[in-house]
Amino acid sequence: MKLKFKKLKENAVIPSRQTRGSAGLDISACLDEPVTIMPGDIELIPVGITAEPDEDDVALLIYPRSGLSSRFGVTLANCVGVVDSDYRGEWAIPLINHGKEPFTVEHGMRIAQLVPTRILMPDIEVCDDLGETERGSGGFGSSGIR
Repeated sequence: MKLKFKKLKENAVIPSRQTRGSAGLDISACLDEPVTIMPGDIELIPVGITAEPDEDDVALLIYPRSGLSSRFGVTLANCVGVVDSDYRGEWAIPLINHGKEPFTVEHGMRIAQLVPTRILMPDIEVCDDLGETERGSGGFGSSGIR
């Protein structure tokens, strides 16, 4: 699979792995001036890029960076972002500050990580009955915790 990136802003940073074994490519903020996120607030942080996978059955999943969330309480407001294979607009990352102190995002700061993922493209069928299972319609907690 090939993933093409296009800079939409001259000072944008192309996502990259920090180590050979990194699962995700780090995504960096593309800002003209720092943005401070107050505790409990959400800010949409532009990254100045877009991308094109060379296959349609790929989703570009955006995950939080564990260091930001564990050290500062800053994570993605939508938990996991999904960039569809046919989207060509500029990416922006919705960050939320769950911490107790203001957090400042600066240009070039690594704020999220991208993990390209194959997806299934099912044929949809509407029916009146589904097969029986051991669990059946047992909902939240029905299988216990141990």
